[in-house]
Amino acid sequence: MNELATESRTNAAEYTVSEISGALKRTVEDAFGNVRVRGEISGYRGPHSSGHAYFSLKDDRSRIEAVVWKGTMSRLKFRPEEGMEVIATGRLTTYPGSSKYQIVIDNLEPAGAGALMALLEERKRRLAAEGLFDDRRKQLLPFMPLVIGVVTSPTGAVIRDIIHRIKDRFPLHVLVWPVRVQGETSGAEVAAAVNGFNELSELGAIRRPDLLIVARGGGSLEDLWGFNDEGLVRAVAASHIPVISAVGHETDWTLIDLAADRRAPTPTGAAELAVPVKAELEAVLANLGARLRGAVSRMIDRRSQAVRAAARALPTPDQLLALPRRRFDEATSRLGRALTVTTERKRARLSAVRLSPATLARRISETRRHLDRDMLRADAALRAMVREKRIRFDRTKGRLSPEPLVRRQEAFGQQLTALERRAVLAVGRRLERARTSLSQADRLMATLSHKAVLARGFALVRDADGTVLKRASEVAAGAALSIEFADGTTNAIATSGSAIAASGEAKPKPVARPAAKVKEPGNQGSLF
Repeated sequence: MNELATESRTNAAEYTVSEISGALKRTVEDAFGNVRVRGEISGYRGPHSSGHAYFSLKDDRSRIEAVVWKGTMSRLKFRPEEGMEVIATGRLTTYPGSSKYQIVIDNLEPAGAGALMALLEERKRRLAAEGLFDDRRKQLLPFMPLVIGVVTSPTGAVIRDIIHRIKDRFPLHVLVWPVRVQGETSGAEVAAAVNGFNELSELGAIRRPDLLIVARGGGSLEDLWGFNDEGLVRAVAASHIPVISAVGHETDWTLIDLAADRRAPTPTGAAELAVPVKAELEAVLANLGARLRGAVSRMIDRRSQAVRAAARALPTPDQLLALPRRRFDEATSRLGRALTVTTERKRARLSAVRLSPATLARRISETRRHLDRDMLRADAALRAMVREKRIRFDRTKGRLSPEPLVRRQEAFGQQLTALERRAVLAVGRRLERARTSLSQADRLMATLSHKAVLARGFALVRDADGTVLKRASEVAAGAALSIEFADGTTNAIATSGSAIAASGEAKPKPVARPAAKVKEPGNQGSLF
């Protein structure tokens, strides 16, 4: 009765939880439909798999949850980072599921240029410590490239200025890789373009460029923020193709200006660094050609003068051949007379020799006599040599005798007999030691065998799988058991209290408990 009286005396309206949550949501959204919040990003882990980003904004005393939807993330001018101080523009709302309020961000910008510059300086120091800005890593630009790759927006004035300047100075093939040069994805797109140019083959359908130009027009620090992307800086530093950075005006600078092999003040300046002036090269070539022709002409004149001077110092052919010609004439005049004199001398010597059959017979007889004498000498020498060899053979034969060989054979026979006796004795001793060891092992096995234990009145219990059971807790009621005694094995069935052995027609006996009762179902027994 008191409770009813209390309820009747109050005029407070009743709300459901959903009604309260909805009223709070409408109140917060009406009062804070468009706000700008300054704070430090906390708990940022990048976009969720859905494309949305969830993090917090905090200061030194408070914290508010924040969310950036997928469509808004693609329109942000720079990528949020952990610890960055930003100004978020959006609306406050509540999340009824957990009674929390949050800000739905429509735009995000750094909290002044000082925050971006601090972030830029920190990134610059970290990358410089890794050596990405070291001058020793930088490559020389090719003097006269055949193909130039340009990474920039295909619709801006930058690409038109670069192509126009290259066409005026030295027309050649230009490859353009279109990218966004502003926005959150600009850094990743430019890095992909640099890596893509490096992956081209020199012999492919699209030839790999000899030089790269990364260009963009001027802008604020926020507009150029994509060219401070860490991934882009690493791609430019690792490029095998020389890179010219032409981002912004002469007073603007980004991190890829430090990582690139050369920095140009403007995109037009990059084109001037990339190619020489064709007209100047032609003029220089014409000047060098004229100088070369003049030098060759002067060299030919000097050589001709040297040849003429050498020719004047040399004797004429008649002077060179005068002495040999005179010697040849003198030898010709002496040759006829010398031939006549030689012929007369040979004729006189031949006429002085008298040839006849008697002279020839005498020569033959004298030669036969010399031959017979040499034959006699050879026969005597052969007989003497044979006689000497026979004497040496008889002397050697006297020294040779079979008795030493027989004595050595007998000695070896005696040694072999002794070794046979020693082998028989050694084998016998070895067999005796093995027999003794075997007997000892047999006695030890008999001592350690469980058969001796069974003979003293114990039994060995196994289950149906043959596993030895060591504890009563391992036996389940109704389990089939095998009990081994010293004289044989008996089968049994376990109950909750005991077991009775059953073997053929023998009457089961109580085991382990003397006061057990006996049941005899069929030819199997149970112990209780």
